[in-house]
Amino acid sequence: MLEYARWKYVVAILVLIVSTIYSLPNLYPQDTAVQISATRGGQVDDALKERVQGVLERSQIATKSIKIEKNSLIVRLADPNVQVRAADTIRGEVGQGYVVALNLASTVPDWLTAIGAKPMLLGLDLQGGVHFLMEVDEKAALEKRENGFVDDIRGLLRDAKIPYAGVERTPNGIHIRLRDATDRDQVATLIGRDVPQIEVEDGAEPGVLIAHMRETELKTIVDNAVEQNIGTLRNRINELGVAEPLVQRQGASRIVVQLPGVQDTAQAKKILGATATLEYRAAVDGNAQDAVQSGRVPAGARVYYERGTRRPLLLSRRIIAAGDQLVDARSGFDPQDGSPMVSVTLNAAAGARMNEFTRDNVGRFMGVVYIERLPETKIVDGKEVRSVRVTEEVINYARVNGVFGRKFQTTGLSSSTEAAELALLLRAGSLAAPVDIVEERIIGPSLGRENIERGWVAVTFSFLFVLAFFVVYYKVFGIVTNIALLLNLLLVVAVMSLMGATLTLPGLAGIALTVGLSVDANVLINERIREELRLGLPPLSAIDMGYEKATGTIWDANVTAFLAGIALFAFGTGPVKGFAVTLCLGIITSIYTAVSVSRGAATMIYGHRRKLKHIAI
Repeated sequence: MLEYARWKYVVAILVLIVSTIYSLPNLYPQDTAVQISATRGGQVDDALKERVQGVLERSQIATKSIKIEKNSLIVRLADPNVQVRAADTIRGEVGQGYVVALNLASTVPDWLTAIGAKPMLLGLDLQGGVHFLMEVDEKAALEKRENGFVDDIRGLLRDAKIPYAGVERTPNGIHIRLRDATDRDQVATLIGRDVPQIEVEDGAEPGVLIAHMRETELKTIVDNAVEQNIGTLRNRINELGVAEPLVQRQGASRIVVQLPGVQDTAQAKKILGATATLEYRAAVDGNAQDAVQSGRVPAGARVYYERGTRRPLLLSRRIIAAGDQLVDARSGFDPQDGSPMVSVTLNAAAGARMNEFTRDNVGRFMGVVYIERLPETKIVDGKEVRSVRVTEEVINYARVNGVFGRKFQTTGLSSSTEAAELALLLRAGSLAAPVDIVEERIIGPSLGRENIERGWVAVTFSFLFVLAFFVVYYKVFGIVTNIALLLNLLLVVAVMSLMGATLTLPGLAGIALTVGLSVDANVLINERIREELRLGLPPLSAIDMGYEKATGTIWDANVTAFLAGIALFAFGTGPVKGFAVTLCLGIITSIYTAVSVSRGAATMIYGHRRKLKHIAI
């Protein structure tokens, strides 16, 4: 007998309500906007708002609203065509202390946002934006690690009280020159025990050892540098809150960065902060001004310049700790005097070196050096020539007031804003190895809009054709099938929105395919019911048996397709993953709507008619 439990009706109604609510944000179009975020020394406040509003009014650029949202100033524009002009105007007004980026601002009502309802993110092919292909400098990563091993070996020799003439990195490896050749075996054993990542061999001269990094260590260093850089780039973009990025690895040493909604390549590079690393260095005794004027720099020292004041400082060539060794950094206030400060946490190895340094240097100064590599492209004799401009500046120069190791505080900052900026820089701004932009391209918003229109037209017309066909061919059961199809599409959109999934052009293709899979399941059910009627079963029994016998076939077919979708997601990249996500979600929802929801609708229509002689199928 045809039956459907009441609790299943309750579940279906709840699914319908929740799906409708979480699909609603996709009906609200985004506003074309310009976003202003503070970087170095800038502050987002009412004064900035008035400056921006004034310069836009003078330039006769109409706005919908100008509000401070999530530590950024959002300017919503009345005319999408003036977005670039508005950004350029604001950029000229606010100066270097801010990042001005093109963006799209949400118009979803607050009550939907409060319950976590948000629209699907649009991919680069639907929204437009910038695409970067960045390559990690493997040579720099290996050199940096070798320098670390040089310091480690020097420390081992000092601790073991083994006299040595020098430990230096050369193109042929790390050369260790001992004062007594009889110490070679002891040194080799010591390095093999405490630094297993390198292997040691005898040099051509007595008392000389040559250390090389093992092949497995070389690969590990490059892999770790790429993975850490991916996390760092993602953190920088996320914490600046400029766009919803795609940051993923491509090949052995390359990283793909996509920023949907951003159209200005130059500003996108600023969002990424070019490429940056941090180094903690000890101050060196001496007069830095005299060293600059005379050109005579003390041995083991280098001249750096302080950010803003351009004051010369003498810092050691030896690095105490580097930015890639930071575990965490948080801004706050010093409990003793209430001044702004940044609390820093290092990893174990860097913490041990910091402890050793501070134990011997209380009362002396230490500097934090910020290093940027800015890629530049010039046209020389009609050819594109790429180069890199390196900028090194001291962002913090403070006295060591006590002994500390993994955790310590950086004080002497001018404001809480500067402390927050420094914490952001320390936490998310240092790269394990420099990266260079080897490819960049812009996808215009007009192309994105055209892709959206064509994609939705394809989905809409295919859906309408299927709905009309079912009503004509299956009559009342065509209506039942259409109810299941509509709920299936609603469910897919709701789940993708709830997950924060990014909708791409292949994703739209996945939605269209989902409609096809749902159609296939409902056709199996309807045809099975017709077959049972031809065998002479009563209408109610035919409906019941049709659903029972078709369910197993539907599960078999959809599980096979789901496994294919899992494989696409696991081994695919970029657009293939987007297609796979939509496909897998659609398979799950189509099984529920075809097997359960359509049966509930059929039971509601025919279940109460006990002496049914005919059904419209």
